Amino acid sequence: MSAPVFRISPTVQQYDWGKPGASSKVAQLARAAGIPNLSIDDNAPYAELWMGTHPKSPSRIPTLNDQTLQHYLAAHPEFLGDDVIKKFDAGNGNLPFLLKILAIQKALSIQSHPDKATAEKLYAEQPDIYKDPNHKPEMAVALTAFTGLCGFLPLPNIAKFLSFTPEFAALIPSDIAKRFLSVVEKSPEDPAVKIALRDVFSAVMTAPEAEFKSQLAALVKRYEVGGEHAEERIVKPLVLTLQSQFPGDIGIFCAFLLNYIELKPGEAIFLGAGEPHAYISGDIVECMANSDNVIRAGLTPKLRDVPNLTSTLTYIPAPSTKHYVQPAPFSRASSGQYTILYDPPIPEFSVLQTKLPKGKREQHKAIKGPSIAVVTAGKGVVTWGGDAKGELEIAEGNVFFIAAGADVELTAKGVTLVLYRAFVDA
Repeated sequence: MSAPVFRISPTVQQYDWGKPGASSKVAQLARAAGIPNLSIDDNAPYAELWMGTHPKSPSRIPTLNDQTLQHYLAAHPEFLGDDVIKKFDAGNGNLPFLLKILAIQKALSIQSHPDKATAEKLYAEQPDIYKDPNHKPEMAVALTAFTGLCGFLPLPNIAKFLSFTPEFAALIPSDIAKRFLSVVEKSPEDPAVKIALRDVFSAVMTAPEAEFKSQLAALVKRYEVGGEHAEERIVKPLVLTLQSQFPGDIGIFCAFLLNYIELKPGEAIFLGAGEPHAYISGDIVECMANSDNVIRAGLTPKLRDVPNLTSTLTYIPAPSTKHYVQPAPFSRASSGQYTILYDPPIPEFSVLQTKLPKGKREQHKAIKGPSIAVVTAGKGVVTWGGDAKGELEIAEGNVFFIAAGADVELTAKGVTLVLYRAFVDA
């Protein structure tokens, strides 16, 4: 019988927003993982570590001649579990989720992810841009201090910027601004609110280049000489940071439309389809449905698809707390004190964080679906029972697969063992 727990090799993505060289957590983990033929260039960015079966960059099994994980799971459907195969049509060996580590040096694009129907439409129409027909709800768990833009601000906050930031207000036609101000006190679920917010956002994102660049230059000059209004102090550092990274970019004005968030290590946010966002700085564990679909509209040298972005957003204004995921104890852990569960409101994935002190052990009862775990610090051993009982030594950078139905026990050796485990439980 094949072992239900085995090591897999992650892959590295070198996008230009990633942290450079050995300063990148991605590069550090990749080097520790022993990825073949990997050499770290201190002048190159190391942005993402991928762990999963996405065809763009699939994980492989080093002990099986670098066979892809997807190919192996297709030949061993019992490792996925019957319920997962039926629910997610996973008989081809594709996992429903993709696990990543991100190391962010400068802002990612102003973006959103399509829902399933939109993803299928975009994939059919533009397969060279939208690489798969799947949706991409995602969750980010902070490894270090993290900042980002996340969802639309409450309407009263945007209204304040319309009053106190003339350069922002100048991009919005007076009739659109008037309609927006007339619905500020209405419920966020009111259709009139969604229409008014859509019109304001669309006006900004489609403003003529000459107009928004002149207004942005005026805004930056005013901030640089200390001319900001008290209501603008919260966004001034962000505006100046984004201007230094993407000079003259329309996406900078999203600072007046989207929630600015600061996460401490261990805090998490979830973003469903159609939620505008941009990660700005820090290191995170990210988990998402198995997709690479991104609709971009600013802060990027890549293709901008403003029409599809503006037409597919949810336009629900809310405080940033709407997006937070509160962790809970993991009920299947024997100790109940070393592992917490991040459980977003979608079926494709959940994530466990385990922090096991030196010499401690913790048993995790079986999950009815597959898992992928990455060790972000420390070292230890994972053991499993059953007919194919065995053990695997694990250390920082190691990534391993756990089959559906496998009970495992984790032991920390020498130092605290920290790992994140993404799983689907049907």
